[in-house]
Amino acid sequence: MEHRFAGDGDIARLAAWNAQLIADEGHRNAMTVAQLGDRMAAWLADAYRAVVFERDGCPVAYALYCEAVTEVRLRQFFVDRGHRRRGVGRRAVGLLRSVVWPRHKRIVVEALTANAPAVAFWRSVGFRDYSLALEVLPDASGEVRGSSDAAPSAAAPVRP
Repeated sequence: MEHRFAGDGDIARLAAWNAQLIADEGHRNAMTVAQLGDRMAAWLADAYRAVVFERDGCPVAYALYCEAVTEVRLRQFFVDRGHRRRGVGRRAVGLLRSVVWPRHKRIVVEALTANAPAVAFWRSVGFRDYSLALEVLPDASGEVRGSSDAAPSAAAPVRP
């Protein structure tokens, strides 16, 4: 498998793949493919880089990331639906970790907890659980309510 950095000519494909990623993971993002393309172009013009993975000259996956001083944050990772379960994702992550990203930096990826296949994949390629984000969504009136309006008890401490 080969890899290359994405350019302007890849934005339409990356936006379409991003829309598939959103659908596959059950994300609430409602952006259109055109909006995703505009966002992708802005990200690539700023702090993000994208790597396109190809097999026999055919694009099969991509990774979008941002590198900081001490870490690399993998924002998006997608394997084309027709190329899944063939080792493409595992090989792509291996290339990222061994060739593209500095080995001395922490690598961070987030996955929706309801996306069990993604969580299992990331664990299978060496990532370990670090944090869990919790949320309460507003109801139709705009008021934020949880499953219980009761305050946490002393028996159930809230961690900072």
